Amino acid sequence: MPDPPHTIRVGTASWTDPTLIKSGRFYPKGCTTAEARLRYYASRFSLVEVNSSYYALPAPETAQLWALRTPADFTFNVKAFRLFTAHQTPVVALPPAIREALGPRDKANVYYADLPDTLLDETWRLFGETLAPLRGASKLGAVHFQFPPWLVCSPAARAHVQECRNRLPDAVLSVEFRHVSWFSERNRERTLGFLRELELVHTVLDAPQGFANSVPGLWTATYPGLALVRLHGRNAATWNAKGLASASDRFNYDYADTELEALAAPIARLAGQVRETHVVFNNNMEDQGQRNAARLRELLSTMALVR
Repeated sequence: MPDPPHTIRVGTASWTDPTLIKSGRFYPKGCTTAEARLRYYASRFSLVEVNSSYYALPAPETAQLWALRTPADFTFNVKAFRLFTAHQTPVVALPPAIREALGPRDKANVYYADLPDTLLDETWRLFGETLAPLRGASKLGAVHFQFPPWLVCSPAARAHVQECRNRLPDAVLSVEFRHVSWFSERNRERTLGFLRELELVHTVLDAPQGFANSVPGLWTATYPGLALVRLHGRNAATWNAKGLASASDRFNYDYADTELEALAAPIARLAGQVRETHVVFNNNMEDQGQRNAARLRELLSTMALVR
């Protein structure tokens, strides 16, 4: 059955973070295999964000298993491979065939502009193969493009975003900028208009403020089919800290009930603008995200249809 209008899905970024597994507070005793963990997670939430795809392209067979191990109405948002988002990409993270065709390099990292068009074409094709099993099972939500802080608002940056849109013309794409220039007073409406023109989902962020790589939480939708809210926590001390052991340390934040209550109302209002809204908790230290997601879902259930 199709989703009813104004549905809200709540979930987390990843279901296999090492600190989550080690904490022993989310997965029940004996839930130790990849299959068991995903099946259990999907019994608790209807949405998850795949972030392993940012670091390397999962095999299509892996994505097929994800589709088989989750209920019919489950949704996967998939983070775009870091090469596509203009991040520095370790050569070892490239698909083997791409790495071999690229040949020996003096530097450990490559950027999008470093690859010839033929290898870019092939890398995008391989990414499409990763997405295909989820799309075929009607479980692919948004493909999420989290751009780096150095992608500042400029004609060249907009051209790259356009390139990503052109490469995946049939997918729902969500965009997360990480430089304040995109939403300065001068550029805000232009950026939102640009996203609307390309039918891209604007990502509403909750994150520490006051940094060049912090953007304000603008509660507006740019695509009628989907709105996306990503909650990074509010730990200003670790937002740009150097030398952290893992991403979990950067996003170490436990939302208080009062903070979740304050978020519930604007999320419900945003949901009224679109057919479906995804809320993703990216605070992934131990079970923070799972606990916060469950609590927010309880709060939202009194004011909107939550799945």
